[in-house]
Amino acid sequence: MQNMVILGATGSIGASTLSVISVNPSAYCVYGLVANTSVDKMLALCVAHRPKVAHMMDEAAAKQLRAALPSALNIKVTTGMNDLLGLVTAAEVDTVMAAIVGAVGLVPTLEAVKAGKRILLANKEALVMSGELFIEATKRSGAVLLPVDSEHNAIFQCLPQEVQANLGRCDLTASGISHILLTGSGGPFLHSDLATLGAMTPAQACKHPNWSMGPKISVDSATMMNKGLEFIEARWLFNTGTEQLKVVIHPQSVIHSMVQYRDGSVIAQMGNPDMRTPIAHCMAYPQRIHSGVEPLDFFKVGQLSFCEPDFNRFPCLALAMEACVQGQEATTVLNAANEIAVEAFLQGQIGFTQIAKVNEACLVTVPKRPMASIEDILALDAQTRVYARETLTSIT
Repeated sequence: MQNMVILGATGSIGASTLSVISVNPSAYCVYGLVANTSVDKMLALCVAHRPKVAHMMDEAAAKQLRAALPSALNIKVTTGMNDLLGLVTAAEVDTVMAAIVGAVGLVPTLEAVKAGKRILLANKEALVMSGELFIEATKRSGAVLLPVDSEHNAIFQCLPQEVQANLGRCDLTASGISHILLTGSGGPFLHSDLATLGAMTPAQACKHPNWSMGPKISVDSATMMNKGLEFIEARWLFNTGTEQLKVVIHPQSVIHSMVQYRDGSVIAQMGNPDMRTPIAHCMAYPQRIHSGVEPLDFFKVGQLSFCEPDFNRFPCLALAMEACVQGQEATTVLNAANEIAVEAFLQGQIGFTQIAKVNEACLVTVPKRPMASIEDILALDAQTRVYARETLTSIT
């Protein structure tokens, strides 16, 4: 029986994780659930799953949850960063699902790594912002790191066992691997007229053709920044050179990524676009469990198609790939800028194509300095957010 803490319990990854737990009740126990402000959703999850601890990032939300929870459930409600770090590092906890979207998920995920927990990593920012520190902390503590993102999980499944056992420190060339092929659907605007992109609304950007995701990740998919962040994440997870990474547009989202070997072989992981599959794989690795996902029906799939990414259509992808070449400081800046830009777009403050302009302005202008600690990373992140907010008023 694994005791699990789910960071981001009320989000889409949290819901999928709880779904997998529900179909495997004898193997997993919900020890802790973590959310930000969604009191009603957290209340329902507490009644359904009865965790030992329910943590609300927002203090007022924690107060509301305490008042609403039936005392008979005997669930401890906590708030604040200290309580959160105490939860993810608790001796009773075996596994932490790191699914908080954005930079706010970095600190608790890194603390869980330092505590030697089994980390199911769905938070891209942990590696985008602090890849080197994160991998080093994993090595020192002996934490088990398993990638949940469908693309990285697919790559992981296609790799030799010696690479799987040494994430962040592996030698792809020595294992006969020439390239990692990172697939992406292209999002809702893959075939839209370029001249119309500036007028696209948040509702249109969030209408992904294959996946059901939260608003921030959905917009990132529409700009393909999501794939750019995954490109950076793959660089750290699989210890690649940027020349070993390729992005392939695959609109059907059936092949979740591929690994190309020196002998000409290409191994792909396939399945229906449902996050319960990679979540179940990580939860049970190296075993396999039932995820609740229907098997892939090749007769319904019909055809699979592929194309190169158009950087005129997806400038955010090009920016992310360039930041990956520049290094950790640049990727930290880009991530912070993008979070501010996407938030502004969702609130109607800027247009869709202005997201890339805000990101580029920050990447070019924000001073970058060496980062030796988590404090350095958070300081650069905060500085970039200030500049990005200032940029919103002048960008055209």
